[in-house]
Amino acid sequence: MSNAAFPRLLARFFRHAGPATASVSTLILGWEAYVQLSGISPTALPSPSRIIGQGFVQREALARHSLATLQATTFGFASSLAAAFFFSILIDFCRPLRRALFPVFIITQTLPLVAIAPLIVLWFGFGLTPKIVLVALVTFFPMLVALAQGYEATDRNIAALLASMGASRWRIFLMARLPSALPYFFAGLRISITYAVVGAIFAEYAGAARGLGIYILNAKNNFRPDLVLAAVFVSATLTLLLFGATVLLQRAAMPWARLKEIRP
Repeated sequence: MSNAAFPRLLARFFRHAGPATASVSTLILGWEAYVQLSGISPTALPSPSRIIGQGFVQREALARHSLATLQATTFGFASSLAAAFFFSILIDFCRPLRRALFPVFIITQTLPLVAIAPLIVLWFGFGLTPKIVLVALVTFFPMLVALAQGYEATDRNIAALLASMGASRWRIFLMARLPSALPYFFAGLRISITYAVVGAIFAEYAGAARGLGIYILNAKNNFRPDLVLAAVFVSATLTLLLFGATVLLQRAAMPWARLKEIRP
Protein backbone atom coordinates (compact mmCIF):
# COMPACT_ATOMS: atom_id res chain seq x y z
CA MET A 1 0.00 0.00 0.00
CA SER A 2 1.35 3.40 -0.96
CA ASN A 3 1.89 6.19 1.54
CA ALA A 4 -0.75 8.29 -0.22
CA ALA A 5 -3.40 5.55 -0.03
CA PHE A 6 -3.14 4.96 3.71
CA PRO A 7 -4.41 8.44 4.78
CA ARG A 8 -7.38 8.05 2.41
CA LEU A 9 -8.27 4.66 3.91
CA LEU A 10 -7.89 6.06 7.43
CA ALA A 11 -10.09 9.05 6.60
CA ARG A 12 -12.71 6.75 5.07
CA PHE A 13 -12.67 4.53 8.15
CA PHE A 14 -13.24 7.47 10.51
CA ARG A 15 -15.93 8.87 8.24
CA HIS A 16 -17.92 5.63 8.32
CA ALA A 17 -17.02 4.16 11.72
CA GLY A 18 -16.15 7.32 13.66
CA PRO A 19 -19.69 8.36 14.75
CA ALA A 20 -20.62 4.85 15.90
CA THR A 21 -17.30 4.42 17.73
CA ALA A 22 -17.73 7.79 19.46
CA SER A 23 -21.30 7.08 20.58
CA VAL A 24 -20.48 3.60 21.94
CA SER A 25 -17.34 4.89 23.69
CA THR A 26 -19.33 7.73 25.28
CA LEU A 27 -21.96 5.28 26.53
CA ILE A 28 -19.35 2.94 28.05
CA LEU A 29 -17.39 5.77 29.67
CA GLY A 30 -20.58 7.25 31.12
CA TRP A 31 -21.58 3.84 32.46
CA GLU A 32 -18.15 3.34 34.04
CA ALA A 33 -18.20 6.81 35.60
CA TYR A 34 -21.69 6.31 37.05
CA VAL A 35 -20.77 2.99 38.68
CA GLN A 36 -17.52 4.34 40.13
CA LEU A 37 -19.02 7.59 41.44
CA SER A 38 -22.35 6.25 42.71
CA GLY A 39 -20.87 3.31 44.62
CA ILE A 40 -23.64 0.99 43.40
CA SER A 41 -23.11 -2.67 44.22
CA PRO A 42 -21.53 -4.82 41.45
CA THR A 43 -24.30 -7.37 41.99
CA ALA A 44 -26.81 -4.73 40.92
CA LEU A 45 -24.88 -3.00 38.12
CA PRO A 46 -21.33 -4.15 37.33
CA SER A 47 -19.02 -1.67 35.63
CA PRO A 48 -17.78 -2.24 32.06
CA SER A 49 -14.25 -2.74 33.40
CA ARG A 50 -15.47 -5.51 35.72
CA ILE A 51 -17.48 -7.11 32.92
CA ILE A 52 -14.45 -7.10 30.61
CA GLY A 53 -12.17 -8.39 33.38
CA GLN A 54 -14.47 -11.25 34.39
CA GLY A 55 -15.14 -12.03 30.75
CA PHE A 56 -11.40 -12.36 30.19
CA VAL A 57 -11.14 -14.70 33.18
CA GLN A 58 -13.97 -16.80 31.73
CA ARG A 59 -12.71 -16.49 28.14
CA GLU A 60 -12.35 -20.24 27.57
CA ALA A 61 -15.88 -21.01 28.75
CA LEU A 62 -17.27 -18.06 26.81
CA ALA A 63 -15.43 -19.16 23.66
CA ARG A 64 -16.72 -22.72 24.02
CA HIS A 65 -20.32 -21.62 24.49
CA SER A 66 -20.02 -18.98 21.76
CA LEU A 67 -18.92 -21.60 19.24
CA ALA A 68 -22.01 -23.68 20.07
CA THR A 69 -24.25 -20.65 19.57
CA LEU A 70 -22.49 -19.70 16.35
CA GLN A 71 -22.93 -23.24 15.03
CA ALA A 72 -26.67 -23.18 15.74
CA THR A 73 -26.95 -19.71 14.23
CA THR A 74 -25.09 -20.68 11.07
CA PHE A 75 -27.03 -23.88 10.39
CA GLY A 76 -30.36 -22.30 11.32
CA PHE A 77 -29.79 -19.25 9.16
CA ALA A 78 -28.59 -21.35 6.21
CA SER A 79 -31.76 -23.46 6.47
CA SER A 80 -33.88 -20.31 6.67
CA LEU A 81 -32.14 -18.82 3.64
CA ALA A 82 -32.68 -21.94 1.55
CA ALA A 83 -36.34 -22.15 2.57
CA ALA A 84 -36.93 -18.45 1.84
CA PHE A 85 -35.50 -18.80 -1.68
CA PHE A 86 -37.45 -21.99 -2.35
CA PHE A 87 -40.82 -20.65 -1.22
CA SER A 88 -40.28 -17.23 -2.82
CA ILE A 89 -39.68 -18.87 -6.21
CA LEU A 90 -42.62 -21.20 -5.65
CA ILE A 91 -45.10 -18.42 -4.90
CA ASP A 92 -43.68 -16.24 -7.68
CA PHE A 93 -44.34 -18.92 -10.30
CA CYS A 94 -47.68 -19.98 -8.82
CA ARG A 95 -49.80 -17.07 -7.59
CA PRO A 96 -52.56 -19.24 -6.00
CA LEU A 97 -49.88 -20.67 -3.71
CA ARG A 98 -49.01 -17.14 -2.62
CA ARG A 99 -52.57 -16.59 -1.43
CA ALA A 100 -52.60 -20.03 0.21
CA LEU A 101 -49.23 -19.98 1.96
CA PHE A 102 -48.73 -16.36 3.02
CA PRO A 103 -51.38 -16.50 5.78
CA VAL A 104 -49.61 -19.59 7.16
CA PHE A 105 -46.25 -17.81 7.12
CA ILE A 106 -47.78 -14.79 8.85
CA ILE A 107 -49.27 -17.03 11.55
CA THR A 108 -45.80 -18.45 12.28
CA GLN A 109 -44.63 -14.93 13.09
CA THR A 110 -47.41 -14.38 15.63
CA LEU A 111 -46.27 -17.32 17.81
CA PRO A 112 -44.64 -16.03 21.02
CA LEU A 113 -41.11 -17.40 21.34
CA VAL A 114 -41.46 -17.77 25.10
CA ALA A 115 -44.25 -20.30 24.47
CA ILE A 116 -43.03 -22.05 21.33
CA ALA A 117 -39.35 -22.51 22.30
CA PRO A 118 -39.97 -25.02 25.14
CA LEU A 119 -42.33 -26.96 22.86
CA ILE A 120 -39.71 -27.16 20.10
CA VAL A 121 -37.16 -28.41 22.63
CA LEU A 122 -39.72 -30.95 23.88
CA TRP A 123 -40.39 -32.19 20.34
CA PHE A 124 -36.81 -32.26 19.02
CA GLY A 125 -34.73 -32.81 22.17
CA PHE A 126 -31.75 -30.90 23.54
CA GLY A 127 -29.45 -31.24 20.53
CA LEU A 128 -28.78 -28.94 17.59
CA THR A 129 -32.11 -29.50 15.80
CA PRO A 130 -34.40 -27.34 18.00
CA LYS A 131 -31.95 -24.44 17.76
CA ILE A 132 -31.89 -24.71 13.96
CA VAL A 133 -35.69 -24.81 13.86
CA LEU A 134 -36.11 -21.78 16.10
CA VAL A 135 -33.48 -19.69 14.28
CA ALA A 136 -35.10 -20.56 10.95
CA LEU A 137 -38.52 -19.69 12.35
CA VAL A 138 -37.54 -16.18 13.44
CA THR A 139 -35.42 -15.32 10.37
CA PHE A 140 -37.40 -16.88 7.52
CA PHE A 141 -40.26 -14.41 7.05
CA PRO A 142 -38.32 -11.13 6.53
CA MET A 143 -36.26 -12.71 3.75
CA LEU A 144 -39.33 -14.25 2.11
CA VAL A 145 -41.20 -10.93 2.07
CA ALA A 146 -38.13 -9.07 0.80
CA LEU A 147 -37.65 -11.52 -2.07
CA ALA A 148 -41.33 -11.51 -3.03
CA GLN A 149 -41.38 -7.71 -3.02
CA GLY A 150 -38.16 -7.63 -5.03
CA TYR A 151 -39.59 -9.87 -7.74
CA GLU A 152 -42.58 -7.53 -8.04
CA ALA A 153 -40.24 -4.55 -8.53
CA THR A 154 -38.92 -5.91 -11.83
CA ASP A 155 -39.16 -3.44 -14.70
CA ARG A 156 -42.05 -4.68 -16.85
CA ASN A 157 -40.40 -3.34 -19.99
CA ILE A 158 -37.34 -5.52 -19.43
CA ALA A 159 -39.50 -8.59 -18.82
CA ALA A 160 -41.56 -7.81 -21.93
CA LEU A 161 -38.41 -7.36 -24.02
CA LEU A 162 -37.01 -10.71 -22.91
CA ALA A 163 -40.36 -12.39 -23.59
CA SER A 164 -40.50 -10.88 -27.09
CA MET A 165 -37.06 -12.37 -27.75
CA GLY A 166 -38.36 -15.83 -26.90
CA ALA A 167 -37.03 -16.13 -23.35
CA SER A 168 -38.79 -18.69 -21.18
CA ARG A 169 -40.39 -17.74 -17.89
CA TRP A 170 -37.48 -19.30 -16.00
CA ARG A 171 -35.02 -17.37 -18.16
CA ILE A 172 -36.87 -14.12 -17.49
CA PHE A 173 -36.75 -14.92 -13.78
CA LEU A 174 -32.98 -15.48 -13.81
CA MET A 175 -32.14 -12.51 -16.03
CA ALA A 176 -34.63 -9.90 -14.78
CA ARG A 177 -36.64 -10.76 -11.71
CA LEU A 178 -33.86 -12.22 -9.56
CA PRO A 179 -31.37 -9.34 -10.17
CA SER A 180 -34.14 -6.85 -9.44
CA ALA A 181 -34.81 -8.58 -6.12
CA LEU A 182 -31.22 -8.47 -4.88
CA PRO A 183 -31.40 -5.03 -3.13
CA TYR A 184 -34.62 -6.09 -1.40
CA PHE A 185 -33.14 -9.47 -0.51
CA PHE A 186 -30.08 -8.00 1.16
CA ALA A 187 -32.26 -5.58 3.11
CA GLY A 188 -34.23 -8.56 4.41
CA LEU A 189 -31.01 -10.47 5.01
CA ARG A 190 -29.63 -7.71 7.25
CA ILE A 191 -32.86 -7.64 9.23
CA SER A 192 -32.92 -11.42 9.64
CA ILE A 193 -29.29 -11.77 10.66
CA THR A 194 -29.88 -9.51 13.67
CA TYR A 195 -32.55 -11.96 14.88
CA ALA A 196 -30.52 -15.11 14.22
CA VAL A 197 -28.18 -15.00 17.25
CA VAL A 198 -31.04 -13.98 19.54
CA GLY A 199 -33.13 -16.90 18.26
CA ALA A 200 -30.30 -19.36 18.92
CA ILE A 201 -29.74 -18.00 22.44
CA PHE A 202 -33.47 -18.18 23.18
CA ALA A 203 -33.54 -21.84 22.09
CA GLU A 204 -30.54 -22.57 24.32
CA TYR A 205 -32.18 -20.70 27.17
CA ALA A 206 -35.21 -22.99 26.84
CA GLY A 207 -33.05 -26.10 27.01
CA ALA A 208 -29.52 -26.95 25.92
CA ALA A 209 -26.24 -28.42 27.10
CA ARG A 210 -23.99 -25.72 25.60
CA GLY A 211 -24.35 -22.22 24.22
CA LEU A 212 -24.53 -18.62 25.36
CA GLY A 213 -28.15 -19.10 26.37
CA ILE A 214 -27.33 -21.80 28.93
CA TYR A 215 -24.26 -19.81 30.03
CA ILE A 216 -26.45 -16.75 30.70
CA LEU A 217 -28.98 -18.91 32.57
CA ASN A 218 -26.28 -20.42 34.80
CA ALA A 219 -24.69 -17.02 35.45
CA LYS A 220 -28.10 -15.57 36.38
CA ASN A 221 -28.82 -18.43 38.76
CA ASN A 222 -25.43 -17.84 40.41
CA PHE A 223 -26.18 -14.11 40.81
CA ARG A 224 -23.36 -13.06 38.49
CA PRO A 225 -24.67 -10.12 36.44
CA ASP A 226 -21.12 -9.38 35.30
CA LEU A 227 -20.94 -12.74 33.53
CA VAL A 228 -24.47 -12.32 32.18
CA LEU A 229 -23.49 -9.00 30.61
CA ALA A 230 -20.18 -10.45 29.38
CA ALA A 231 -22.15 -13.09 27.47
CA VAL A 232 -24.51 -10.38 26.19
CA PHE A 233 -21.53 -8.40 24.89
CA VAL A 234 -20.22 -11.52 23.14
CA SER A 235 -23.66 -12.05 21.61
CA ALA A 236 -23.74 -8.45 20.38
CA THR A 237 -20.26 -8.84 18.91
CA LEU A 238 -21.29 -11.99 17.04
CA THR A 239 -24.34 -10.18 15.66
CA LEU A 240 -22.24 -7.22 14.49
CA LEU A 241 -19.75 -9.55 12.79
CA LEU A 242 -22.53 -11.43 11.00
CA PHE A 243 -24.13 -8.15 9.98
CA GLY A 244 -20.81 -6.97 8.59
CA ALA A 245 -20.50 -10.23 6.66
CA THR A 246 -23.85 -9.58 4.97
CA VAL A 247 -22.66 -6.11 3.93
CA LEU A 248 -19.50 -7.59 2.40
CA LEU A 249 -21.57 -10.27 0.68
CA GLN A 250 -23.82 -7.60 -0.82
CA ARG A 251 -20.82 -5.69 -2.14
CA ALA A 252 -19.51 -8.87 -3.76
CA ALA A 253 -22.89 -9.87 -5.24
CA MET A 254 -23.83 -6.36 -6.46
CA PRO A 255 -20.63 -4.67 -7.69
CA TRP A 256 -22.66 -2.31 -9.88
CA ALA A 257 -24.19 -0.74 -6.76
CA ARG A 258 -20.76 0.65 -5.83
CA LEU A 259 -20.44 2.70 -9.03
CA LYS A 260 -22.24 5.61 -7.37
CA GLU A 261 -19.51 5.66 -4.71
CA ILE A 262 -16.83 6.39 -7.30
CA ARG A 263 -15.73 9.99 -7.29
CA PRO A 264 -13.87 11.77 -10.14
